[in-house]
Amino acid sequence: MNPLLTPPATPHGAFPFDRITPADIEEAVREGMARHRAEVERIATDPAAPTFENTIVALERSGRLLADAEAVLHNLFSACTDDALDALTERLAPVTARHYTELALDPRVFARVKAVHDARPRLDDEDATLLRDTYEGYVRSGALLDDDGKARLKAINERLAQLTMRFSQNHLKETNAFTLHLADETDLDGLTPDQRTRAAEEAARQGKQGWAVTLHAPSYGPFMAYSTRRDLRRKLYMAYQTQCTHPGETCNLPLVPELVNLRLERAQLLGYKNHAEYALARRMAARPASVYGLLDSLIEGYKPAALRELDDVAEKARRTEGDAFTLQPWDYAYYSRLLKQERYDLDPEMLRPYFELSRVKAGVFGLAERLYGITLRPAADVPVYHPDVEAYEVYDRDGAFLALFYYDPFPRPNKQSGAWMTDYRPQWRDAEGTDHRPHVAVVTNFTPPTASKPSLLTLGEVETLLHEFGHALHGIFAATRYASLSGTNVYWDFVELPSQFMENYAVEKDFLDTFARHYETGEPLPADLVRRIRQSRNFGVAYACMRQVSFGLLDMAWYDRTEPFRGDVAAFEREAWQRAQLLPPPSECCMTVQFGHIMTGGYSAGYYSYKWAEVLDADAFAAFTEEGIFNPATAARFRRCVLSQGGTRHPADLYRDFRSQAPTIEALMRRDGIV
Repeated sequence: MNPLLTPPATPHGAFPFDRITPADIEEAVREGMARHRAEVERIATDPAAPTFENTIVALERSGRLLADAEAVLHNLFSACTDDALDALTERLAPVTARHYTELALDPRVFARVKAVHDARPRLDDEDATLLRDTYEGYVRSGALLDDDGKARLKAINERLAQLTMRFSQNHLKETNAFTLHLADETDLDGLTPDQRTRAAEEAARQGKQGWAVTLHAPSYGPFMAYSTRRDLRRKLYMAYQTQCTHPGETCNLPLVPELVNLRLERAQLLGYKNHAEYALARRMAARPASVYGLLDSLIEGYKPAALRELDDVAEKARRTEGDAFTLQPWDYAYYSRLLKQERYDLDPEMLRPYFELSRVKAGVFGLAERLYGITLRPAADVPVYHPDVEAYEVYDRDGAFLALFYYDPFPRPNKQSGAWMTDYRPQWRDAEGTDHRPHVAVVTNFTPPTASKPSLLTLGEVETLLHEFGHALHGIFAATRYASLSGTNVYWDFVELPSQFMENYAVEKDFLDTFARHYETGEPLPADLVRRIRQSRNFGVAYACMRQVSFGLLDMAWYDRTEPFRGDVAAFEREAWQRAQLLPPPSECCMTVQFGHIMTGGYSAGYYSYKWAEVLDADAFAAFTEEGIFNPATAARFRRCVLSQGGTRHPADLYRDFRSQAPTIEALMRRDGIV
């Protein structure tokens, strides 16, 4: 029997990943669509007058099987795909897009939704939000369009679904296709023994002699920061920065104009000036002018400091290589590391022995226990989709079950790059009051263990785990009635607050002291190293800010357009972000074609959200600094006002409930040492 169509005999109803096949997923998706259509048909033909319960809540609770099946499909596609799953995802993308569009354009259902909306029933905040979101969702899906407009919108959505899947597949294939093969010892100059070991093991995995460096982050990043071989750094950099630009099936250059133009056409079809206005109507920023206001203020505040930082790195390079040396993009990570080591006697590799992954996890879990009183227990009887994946049960202070949590730590050829949090099931409460607890996952691509050493992380990877676990807590603590409003289902420029808030602890001595032990000796991270970590925390912060701002400018340039794009993608990119570019890449490089956040993810006209949320997180952590970074009362207020509320109210109201004031950029600039 299909394990997705029958209640699984697993703890907490966990998906039986060990028994699920692509054929099972396809059957469940198609059956889920059929059931969803039937559920919506019952709502459309209900003879009773439309009410909040028989229309809005009924729509909210329809389609659960389809949601489950799609969660499995899309999450496995990102974390553990294969040819069959790739093909299935591409085949089903337009089918499911058509399904949702057809339901959203059913005039009978919209008439009922509109009747409830226009009646203005007296509702509490959560119910009122669900009603508003449901009505606006139908309008934004084309319910007010004529028949021709609806047909065109349906075609646009189906084509976008196809293009986004292909864009992601192309990028993963290009990432996996390149290997920098090193055959001579001199090719390893500058690399640490651990980095050499990992490169040798990668070569052996590929069936090659010598050493191999790939475009996956745990391989690419260390090589760029440590290799003395400038020629090889350049070769690896160019391979990374030109992914998906080469002629052939995996080239994304033709896909970008079509993606951008279809989003523009959809927005204008729905009555917006462009996609940015369409997207921002459902975000805290509300309009493009607010986004540009943030980006402009960051340029004004940070760019002078960023230029000084760049000059310092260039000067370090000249002192090392000679006055004629000109710093290039493939040099920055290397000489920046040397300068940081010179100033603070701190090298990222010095910290790795103290950041063994199992201890880091214990530290992060322990931080959540200290702040919120929760406990994570290994769940060996919960099926997982890959041997690397670990499952945990999460319990509250009073012993109540809160969530299932999955952690998938290491890179694989069939896994997308980067790090993310997702859910397989959201939290919600049914009509009988049963609280359906969430199943959430954190996926990373951390430095894997070698034959002789466990997984030893950089401080940056520790920050990443804190970041993604912050997202996970947003899902774990969800306490809402409706799945569409629970957990991370919030405005995009608010969703990064819980994650970026957690990163603040990475440089706090009292937190580091709880877990940072040498993996061989058990000695704690020396106080002097902690001091140097704190002293160096703002090293390069302005340069990094300008990098993020440049991405935000590029994103807005693509989506604040009012006319279709018909130009050169790389040339447009160079012009779009030049105000924030400090060390421009060569002309043949192009980030847009691998920028999944804005081309396939939820960050189109929304990449600014990281900096927007950074303003929030700096201000939020200031409250903890004032009241105690482990203060349980402050943490309880943060959980109650922010982490448990999901999207039940406007995020500005939720934040004001926590902080009793609106955030300003000053807290961020103080934390970064700019003022």
